Amino acid sequence: MTAGPASATRPHNRKQLIVEAAGQAFSERGYHGASMEEIAAGVGISAAALYRHFPNKYALFAECADVMVDRLVAAVSSVADGSLRDVFAAVTRVTVAHRASGGLYRWEARYLEAADRRRLRAKFELVVGRVAELVAAEFPLPDARLRAVAALGAIGSITMHHTSVAQRRIEDLLIGSALHVAATDPSAAAGSAGLVEPPAPPVPRTRRAEILAAAIPLFARDGFANVTNAQIAQAVGLAPSAIYRHYPGKVDILVAACLQAAGLLAQAVDRSLEHAAGPREAVVALAAAYVAYKFEHDALNNVAEAEIAGLPDGLRRPLILAQREHIAVWEQQLRAVRPELDARQARLLVHAGFGVVVEAGRALRWQNTPGHQDAVTALVIGALTL
Repeated sequence: MTAGPASATRPHNRKQLIVEAAGQAFSERGYHGASMEEIAAGVGISAAALYRHFPNKYALFAECADVMVDRLVAAVSSVADGSLRDVFAAVTRVTVAHRASGGLYRWEARYLEAADRRRLRAKFELVVGRVAELVAAEFPLPDARLRAVAALGAIGSITMHHTSVAQRRIEDLLIGSALHVAATDPSAAAGSAGLVEPPAPPVPRTRRAEILAAAIPLFARDGFANVTNAQIAQAVGLAPSAIYRHYPGKVDILVAACLQAAGLLAQAVDRSLEHAAGPREAVVALAAAYVAYKFEHDALNNVAEAEIAGLPDGLRRPLILAQREHIAVWEQQLRAVRPELDARQARLLVHAGFGVVVEAGRALRWQNTPGHQDAVTALVIGALTL
């Protein structure tokens, strides 16, 4: 019996192609926003053919997470006797090569079931542990593990934006940024927490504001798609139907949260630049203000950054524009300090700084103390290689 045409042309690496397409879809649109039909179309197969490889969307999602972290483990293992630069180079190459699908780690991994999440963390620990050993050996300063996590955050930041730079230049910038973070004494920015006071959380004075304040921690903990209006209503002491008197739908609560986050961040930026004597002071003040803002409003930021991709285009556009305006302020000030950078290179380093904040903040469990803010601010300044 001879094989049919479909069998003859079927690629041997179809499962790998599916995982790549799925990783990109989950990264760009989120776990709940991506569909099996969309993923199948991206590979050029039917949904039925996709289900022959993976029984459901969760199984495919868990496979994507496993494959991505396995690549990082393999990258670190491939230079077992190498220097810190060698390890960063290996991790950077893998991360840049799979840039389009790497973003699922930062926010989407929370949709993994507990056992899968534990396995993912154990694999990440292999990577972090090896990097921390090298950081401690090559730069004997305090908090080697925090510096290792922050450095990996700088590298991983490339998965969270679309700034286009030549690949070799991307790798050079990220490796250099990570090495500077690893070599930064976390106490170098002592006292920076007092540079700028972040805007205080709004006090809910209306029922609409109370609903928003109750929804934010639920979205942050469980993910927008997993939270029901009934849960939000219960947190406020309302009947579920009463929510609709204040918000047409759940997505409108999410939009309000994202707009609140953008407004508070804009206030923090304005305050940070009021008394800056020059560009370098402005960059340091921006870093301190951003870190303070992230620690002060960690749940709100979690929601705004994790869920914006799932918003309809019309609702997402003004929020994307606000993000770009914020980054443009950083870019302008950084280029004034480092004129050898072009706009895209500066933008890439700014995102590296943001990656440092996310990963270092998580490592510190977002415990909002002046010492933690100072340490993360110092690491952000290191990422910008000032």
